[in-house]
Amino acid sequence: MSDSASIDYGPVRTARQDEHHNAFTDLCRFRERYFLAFRSCPEGHQVAIARIVILASDNGNRWDEVYSFDVPHRDPRDPHFLVFKDRLFVYTGTWLARKDEPLDLNEHLGYAVWTDDGEAWEGPTPLEGTYGHYVWRAATHGNLAFLCGRRRHGFEANIESERSPATIEGAMLESEDGLVWRFRAFFDETYGDETAFLFEDDGSVLAIARDGAGERARVCRSSPSLDTWTRAPLDRNVGGPMIERWGDRYLVGGRKYGVDRVPSMMLYWLFDDRLEEIVELPSGGDCSYPGFVAKDETHGLLSYYSSHEGPTSIYVTDVRVV
Repeated sequence: MSDSASIDYGPVRTARQDEHHNAFTDLCRFRERYFLAFRSCPEGHQVAIARIVILASDNGNRWDEVYSFDVPHRDPRDPHFLVFKDRLFVYTGTWLARKDEPLDLNEHLGYAVWTDDGEAWEGPTPLEGTYGHYVWRAATHGNLAFLCGRRRHGFEANIESERSPATIEGAMLESEDGLVWRFRAFFDETYGDETAFLFEDDGSVLAIARDGAGERARVCRSSPSLDTWTRAPLDRNVGGPMIERWGDRYLVGGRKYGVDRVPSMMLYWLFDDRLEEIVELPSGGDCSYPGFVAKDETHGLLSYYSSHEGPTSIYVTDVRVV
């Protein structure tokens, strides 16, 4: 990997700002267009009935809504894209939203919508094999799709929400069709949380795992067979992590807590087991969960959400290596 380089960004454009809490973005390119997904909820960040909104753009400047969906009795959150076998999937983890009752990880269920052309959409439909899992980012290798699923060790019962984080696993699931899933490996067997990952050419995995205890994120690496893993702590936690290969570098993004725990949206280069800060995006308050598409080895498009301008809104900006 080459030496460190700086990044700058162009005008930050607002893709969605209204009276709703708009958050948790992802970004992809499919059929020569850009697609942007996020959660929109009239009741804010907390678990409530919400919708996943999907926007499309020819150039990353003007965005038009092409699909949105809800899931009856559930809160769909953290949508993520996967292009797999010439089809675009959007995956979302869902909480069972019941008023005045404790939340239970064991009641999680993944859902998907998909399109073959970016115009006609199908779903949502539940993902077989994901009950009891909070699904998150996905990736492909060969003829298989892979998905991060957060779950309770042994599906242990009677533990509310995210309590007892030591019993939460970060599982890797695999699928032949993007809809039916089975267990393959563990990113983390304790303190599992949101995990961004990619496959190297030889089939090994590189991942950034947020720490479920709120301490230090981890760099996880696997053998090509996925049966041997190493895990190294970073010097900070990374909220809503993203990792993408950009040219010959690894770009990492997510929430940073600075002085006095002030949050911001930060981009990093990953060098071995070390993060090097590159640039802080205009952000603050409730923020992070970036998406990224590389246009070429030095230009890219970035999405994220933030509440630094008041309403929690969706932002897009062009970034470049300088």
